[in-house]
Amino acid sequence: MSDSFSSSNSQTTGVPASSQGVVLQRGGEELILEKAWERFTISPTENFSREQFSQITGSVWRHTIPRAKLELFTVEPSQLEAAMSQARADERVAFASHVYKFKDNPGTYVYLSDQITIQFATWVDSAKINTIASTFSLIENQPVLGLPNTFIFLLSKQTRENPIKITNQLQGLTEVLAAEPNIFIQQEPHYKPSDSLYSQQWYLNHNSGNQLGGSSHISVEQAWDITRGVRSVVVAIVDDSFDLNHPDFQGLGKVVAPRDLKENDFLPLPGEKETSHGTACAGIAVAEENGQGIVGVAPGCALMPIRTTGYLDDESIEDIFNWAINYGASVISCSWGASAVYFPLSLRQKAAMTRAATQGRNGKGCVIVFAAGNANRPISGTINEQNWPKNVLEGKTNWLSGFAIHPDVIAVSASTSLNKKAAYSNWGSNISVCAPSNNAPPGMWFQETGFVYTQPTITTSLSGLGMFTTDQLGAAGYSPGNFTNNFGGTSSATPVVAGVAALILSANPNLTAQQVNRILQETTDKIVDLEADPQLGLRGGSYDSNGHCIWFGYGKVNAAKAVRTAQQLSTVISTVNRKLNAENKQQIAIPDNNKKGIRNAIAINENVTIADIEVTVNISHDFLGDLEVYLIAPNNQQVLLQSRTLGRQTQLEKTYTVRSHPVLKQLLSLTTKGNWQLQIIDHSPEDVGKLNSWELVIGYA
Repeated sequence: MSDSFSSSNSQTTGVPASSQGVVLQRGGEELILEKAWERFTISPTENFSREQFSQITGSVWRHTIPRAKLELFTVEPSQLEAAMSQARADERVAFASHVYKFKDNPGTYVYLSDQITIQFATWVDSAKINTIASTFSLIENQPVLGLPNTFIFLLSKQTRENPIKITNQLQGLTEVLAAEPNIFIQQEPHYKPSDSLYSQQWYLNHNSGNQLGGSSHISVEQAWDITRGVRSVVVAIVDDSFDLNHPDFQGLGKVVAPRDLKENDFLPLPGEKETSHGTACAGIAVAEENGQGIVGVAPGCALMPIRTTGYLDDESIEDIFNWAINYGASVISCSWGASAVYFPLSLRQKAAMTRAATQGRNGKGCVIVFAAGNANRPISGTINEQNWPKNVLEGKTNWLSGFAIHPDVIAVSASTSLNKKAAYSNWGSNISVCAPSNNAPPGMWFQETGFVYTQPTITTSLSGLGMFTTDQLGAAGYSPGNFTNNFGGTSSATPVVAGVAALILSANPNLTAQQVNRILQETTDKIVDLEADPQLGLRGGSYDSNGHCIWFGYGKVNAAKAVRTAQQLSTVISTVNRKLNAENKQQIAIPDNNKKGIRNAIAINENVTIADIEVTVNISHDFLGDLEVYLIAPNNQQVLLQSRTLGRQTQLEKTYTVRSHPVLKQLLSLTTKGNWQLQIIDHSPEDVGKLNSWELVIGYA
């Protein structure tokens, strides 16, 4: 495979490709990439040893990108093309590729692999698929689980264009609904360690004190009166590494199904000079109650440690969530995100997470918890950036954390020991709940070693205690000894919520993942922070009419109230004897590129308990891939029925049932009376359409 796409642009126009931009298809969006002139990658054959890397003209080998089997080099920009030409001419190099950056995103590097995902229209048969694949010299590898008529293809040795150019050409075919290259982007752990000293776990319970606001903890002791967790509830901590020799991870059945995706083995241990972020996160969630060290939020639950590759390509994300599903994870805690300002998820990444949230736990769904991030920016929104060194960000800038805004994810922001917003914590309408953590100014926006960008600083004094948790044994890690008191960020808030979710499931294992999410939201403490943010001057610490605020979501988690609610929640009625049927045939236009969309209502006067539910939707639209479709219950509970995966299809006539879309399980046991609404949102300009009709069928005993 050559990388002729960007090179040919430069030759025909005389303008560097980095200033033109390259279109990357991703998650139904088109993102602009620019060439990185100081680096490139090669995929060597088995006969090309590391010692021979240095022979490439003017280049310096940096490191291996796992799973992609790529070797990363840096080079003087003036020597980039010569170095790549030398690499391509070597028979021991399978291919050499340019590296790209997201436009207007500082230091965020995009690495290309040999995989392409193609979603075909339902009417396209295997013969036509083979013809298209042959035209582009692609080799069919495997289907994508959960997406109809969607397959992963590999570039062959005969492929002469890079995967970005190929996917852009595929997007123009009527047979293709979506086409995406599998890209690798470095994983960013969400933490900003504090140097404050604190030797007690105030975030679990405290009776006030210096720098401790009233009830800034999660009231876990009262929850422990009901349960301290059971081994059958497994918390998967997905992170960089784990010191499994730590005493707080010992005990019969404590560690289950460990996995190291980086080294492709089953010992996810830290390297010799590695600071183990995962060890600290795991301690907060599930450290064992053993009479020494610390105690996790859910000490009786089991730990599934999953070490990541360090890069967030499609296959790595699939491996993470497939492993969690296959080996019985109940809760999946992710204290990381993409090292990019704007990062939507790919089709495969969305599908992998949806499978875990709907098919894990034997169909009840895994509870997925993600850190909101530490940039003090919206997880989905726009900021007028200024005062960044070297103006790496300037003017109107769109921010997006694709993992945190996934509809099946619990996005967690951070509060402090004084019940204030943590200065670094990301925020927005997608925040679900917050949890205690440390307080510190946003310190750095970093992508890779050697590329560090300091954020605009906060000049005011910031108060708040740090988080105390497990560390690597001995001198390695964050602090000398076996524990650290300088851990923080939304990284430490996230395993707090994961631990509370584990206690909820220990008290009531019959709950669905969406029911756990709803319990977490409905049992929070409504902490309020009326002060302006010290960096941006924004105010977001009060709640709207729906009980939500952009800083804290629905509030700070309260373990005691959550576990009591889970214990008291009645079991779902399993026998359906009767049905309610209602339909709205009013045709209504869907506003183009409008984030509010339309809402169409059906009124139910009967007051019965839901035992089953199904929704039938009829929509005509020029490009259904622009649309998201939600069902909104009378209590304002929102369920995503249809995500933006329909691509070029123009007619949607579909029935969504509890069986086909387990996300609907969260509505079971609610009462029926009130206005039910169908909401349709068009996320992209130009294509238009209308809602023709929709029907609601509710079963009850």
